[in-house]
This record gives sequence, C-alpha cells and structure tokens, in this order.
Amino acid sequence: MNIEAVLKEKFGFDEFRPGQKEVIESLMSGRHTLGMLPTGSGKSLCYQLPAYLLNKTVLIVSPLLSLMQDQADQLKMSGEKSVLTLNSFLTLNQKRSAFERLHSYRFIFLSPEMLSLEGVIKSLKSIDIGLFVIDEAHCISQWGYDFRPDYLNLGEVRRELNDPLTLALTATATIEVRRDIVGKLNLGQVNETVASVDRENIGILVERMFSYDEKQSLVLELVRKFTGSGIIYFSSKKVAEAVTRFLQENGVDSVNYYHGGMEQEQRMLIQQQFISGQLKIICATSAFGMGVNKSDVRYVIHFHMPSTMEAYLQEIGRAGRDRKQSVAVLLYSDGDEGLPMHLMEQQLPTDMQIEGVCSFLNDSQKIPANLTPSEKEQLSLSFSLNEIQLRFFTQLIKGTDNPLHQVAEMKEYCHKRKAANQGKLYKFLQWIDAQECRRLGILDYFEEKQQIVNPICCDYCGMDADRMVDVWPEVKVDHVNSYSTWKKELAFILLKKETGNEK
Repeated sequence: MNIEAVLKEKFGFDEFRPGQKEVIESLMSGRHTLGMLPTGSGKSLCYQLPAYLLNKTVLIVSPLLSLMQDQADQLKMSGEKSVLTLNSFLTLNQKRSAFERLHSYRFIFLSPEMLSLEGVIKSLKSIDIGLFVIDEAHCISQWGYDFRPDYLNLGEVRRELNDPLTLALTATATIEVRRDIVGKLNLGQVNETVASVDRENIGILVERMFSYDEKQSLVLELVRKFTGSGIIYFSSKKVAEAVTRFLQENGVDSVNYYHGGMEQEQRMLIQQQFISGQLKIICATSAFGMGVNKSDVRYVIHFHMPSTMEAYLQEIGRAGRDRKQSVAVLLYSDGDEGLPMHLMEQQLPTDMQIEGVCSFLNDSQKIPANLTPSEKEQLSLSFSLNEIQLRFFTQLIKGTDNPLHQVAEMKEYCHKRKAANQGKLYKFLQWIDAQECRRLGILDYFEEKQQIVNPICCDYCGMDADRMVDVWPEVKVDHVNSYSTWKKELAFILLKKETGNEK
C-alpha cells in the first residue's frame, strides 16, 4: 500500500501538507530524518502514518504529559486502540500489565525522564522498535543540565535500543540548533526536511509602551477589539494573575490564568475549558500552550517579551492553526529585558556557589544524588540554591572523585551557556528595535529567504490592530457559562486519572 492510500484510509485526507510527504518518504527509505515543520502543520502525521507501513512499534518521546495526552487521545478517537502512555499516573498494577503487553502496542508515548529508568530500557529492548521519535526536538539543544538534563541522554538511549530508525521533529530551530540535535542524538547521516518558519496568516505587531498601566489598558482594549479565543503570555505568575483580575473587574468574562505554580488538576481543567470554548482567554506563562490542540486561537499577546526568537515563534504559532487570519501583538517597554535576564541568571549557579558546593561535598565525601531530602534542603539553604541549580549539581557530580576537580569545568559550562542565552536575548531585542519588516527579520534569523510578499504583514509594513480587525475572520460567539460545569469536568478528569486513562 502506498503512502497516499494510507493517508486516505487511516486519516481521511486527500493530500499532504507541506513537508509531511518528504519526511515520510525519507523514513520509508530507511534514513534518519529531522523534520522542521511549523506549529499546526501536522507533525504528528509524520510518525503516525509510517507506523502502519512499518507495522512495528513507534516510540515517541515527548516533553509534556499534556502533549502526550493530546496526541494519544487523538489516535484513540480515530479508532487506534494500541496506544500506551507510560507516566507517573499509572498504578503499579497498570505498569506491570503494560510492560507484560509492551509488544502489542503500536504507539508508546513517554517522557525523556522515563527513559532514564533502567527497568524501562530493559523492557523496551525486548520489542522491535520500528521508529524512535523525538517530538519538540529543539529541547535537546535548548534544555541542558540546567533544566531537563534527560534530554541530553537521548543519544545514549538510542544506542542502548540498538540505534533504531529515528525522527526528530521541531517547529523552530536555527541551522546551529539542528546541527546540535543531530550531534547529541548521534544520528550521523541524516536527511533534513525544513519548511518555512513564516506563518503567513499571522499579522505581527510590536507596540511600544511606557508603563505597566499602559500595557494593562491596551490589553483590555485589544481583547475587546479582537473576537475569538486568545492567549496572553507573561513571564511572571503574579502579573498573569493580576491582569486576569483586572480584565474580570472590567467586564471581560471567560478569562482565567494558568501557570506552573497551580495544582495539576486545576491546570488540566483550565486547559480543557479553553479547548472546549468555555474559557475564551488564558493569561499564562510559557507553561501553557505546548500540546494544546486548539485550531481557532485568533490572537497571541505578549505582555512580557520572550527571551529568544525561537520561544516567540513557538508561542505565536499557537494562533491561526486553522490557517485563518490571526495576529500576534508584543507589548514592549524599555527595560523589559531585565526580567528574562534575571530569570536566566537564576537558572545556573554562580562561581561562588560552584566553589562552595564542591568544597562542601568534598569535605563531606558525598555526592548530590545520594543526599537525603533533608540534606538536600540544607545544602540549598546553605548556598542559596534554587531547584534548578540543585539539579545542575545532581546531574554533573555523579562520581566519587573529588568534586573540586570539576570546578573549572562547571564554571566554563555556566559561562558559555549564560553567554549563549544572553546572545539570543540581545538578538531578539535587536529585532524589536530594528526599523525593518518584522517578517523579514524573523526569516533572516533562521537564514531563510522570503518567498512571497505578505499584504497583511506587520506594524512596520503599515498594519495595526484596527486594520487587523478589518480582515478578521467571522468568529462564532458561544455564550457558555465558564464555570457552570467545572465540578463535573474536574470529576471526569480525576476519574480518568484514577482509572489510569489520564495521560
């Protein structure tokens, strides 16, 4: 059966979207493949379709439970029954049953942390893996020891699984990041399919602001002006909550906030309310968005600036996945870069912290991984370490050798990573300040040439919020009480969790 026939039979589509067929043909020819396709372009089809041709298990590594849940649920809704998500929600009996039947699953979703468990690797070695997929593959390069260290181990995981055919998928990656992905995965020869990062249906606006209050007032004006669903991004949990209250107090209904400091059940409920249309607007940190399958988000507003062009494109790419006209609005005030700079500084330890921690560990003859919870807490208090900085030492200091021997190496790593992060931030600031087409600036960043001139482009090219409204698609207004069924929805989510069906 050829790939077009499978596309029609299994997925109901008559034709591929740009980049999909090239990725699939590359895989079916037995070549490791890196696919860079825009958000909303159907990246999941690139591994789902080959699964039916290979007739072997496809292993998908995904960074978030919500992303796994969305992809697994879509497969099940399409009639695919042999889907497994390996996660912490499974009970001991459910895990035991899953591992006993591992060979019977066509799709297995799991996190990179799950692949760090020896028992999981041992079980996976017993099955025939037809395709090893890394979703959101830019995380391999973006997240190092300072955040998701298990992404750095995926190359070794591939080796332990006998180097299966591999697909790395991402929506945003520069040439440098793509090289880093291929290198860290030890892919050797790889075929790359790179689609344009240009989201033609998203107008790009940057608004110069002079105060917090001015930003807040403009947000209120914009959400009244733009019909449909929207996401407003913040770099501060407290500000996300404060602006949510401000909007509610000024008559904007169907709005709530979302951030990583909330209980998991509450986050899941809010996400489902947004997807179903009960909530119209989400005031969120970057914790929200990845894996949220909502095609009709009409606008994305950045109250605070992201720290990189890649993060910006990832977030605005959540608008207009239905390919209808949408808009991205970035609110910028002089000095806004201070917040992402501060967050960067907190991610890695200082030279003094490195020296102090290594000296302490040397004197106590211990390594971070073997410390008790109370000892870890004391270490954090003694050297003012946050959770990410403590994880940095836990990952780098694993052997019994004198930790002092690693001081220079750790300092060098931190200096280089901080410099790289600051460089990306400065490039994004240059894009904000540049007196040129916003879209051209994005394409230049990714070393891409413009293919067509977009009549609905950016603020530099003459667009503004009022003109965006003139080309706005018709939006169905659904008058639903946002909180009328929250108890039922939460009970349903918790029931799924208890029965092991929650991902």
